[in-house]
Amino acid sequence: MAENRIVNTHQSEAWNGYEGRHWAEHQARYDALNDPANAPLLDAARIRDTDRVLDIGCGNGRLTRLAARTAAHVVGVDLSEPMLERARASAAAEHLGNVTHLRADAQVHPFDEASFDVAVSRFGVMFFADPVAAFTNIRRALRPGGRIAFVCPQSVLRMEQAVIFAAVAEHVTLPDLSAPAETGPAAFADPARAERVLTDAGFDDVTVEPVEVPQGWGPDAADAATFLFGWGPMCHWLRDAAPDAVDRAREAATEAFRAYETDDGVRLMARHWLVTAVRPGGPAPAPGA
Repeated sequence: MAENRIVNTHQSEAWNGYEGRHWAEHQARYDALNDPANAPLLDAARIRDTDRVLDIGCGNGRLTRLAARTAAHVVGVDLSEPMLERARASAAAEHLGNVTHLRADAQVHPFDEASFDVAVSRFGVMFFADPVAAFTNIRRALRPGGRIAFVCPQSVLRMEQAVIFAAVAEHVTLPDLSAPAETGPAAFADPARAERVLTDAGFDDVTVEPVEVPQGWGPDAADAATFLFGWGPMCHWLRDAAPDAVDRAREAATEAFRAYETDDGVRLMARHWLVTAVRPGGPAPAPGA
């Protein structure tokens, strides 16, 4: 599979700039946030030892490596070279020989027709410039009867982290995080949109189910706030804010995080959607499959 052109240039710039470097440099931190979604996602994907798997927006490759422990082969695709470097190094450290990482835009990459049995994604499908075109391309890469499973966030207002953002917003201006978005973390906050996009892309049997999981934000409130204020979107939102206002916002975030401190660190509840669908044309699934 040769690499192809990148059409999602805005996201490519972000994920090969500060945002991608931050995720790569804080691999363990982001995995602590997102790992709780792994089990329900992999259960829904039903990966078998003969399956070829495509991991969309694989990032640092955590889900790729977990899938590879069952699958015949896994291809992790992402726009971010800094994160792919981390993914390759982690796969090598875990001695996984059935993993390939590819820098490509999944929206337009010329995957071989019907070359995968399963497509998965952990928070990697919300950033497409044209979601219907992207999922159409992914459907084409799946064999008839092949399946897709991914997790994406619900509205930030349904997350416990909304409390933290509200505390920050008392001191600095944040964007309207409840506003519908065509692309970005909230792109599929409306489950009806996820169902509509996949249906328009030619998938059948679309299901969207809620998943509620804890996220680990750090060992204590101060550390969690420091991590939050180094996160790419927060840095972008506060780029023009007065330094003293940013300091007050960080202090407010620290105090808000204290309510979520536990013996196991700072834990906030996240609410996501677990989405599954099937490429039409395959044999009927066996009972209980």
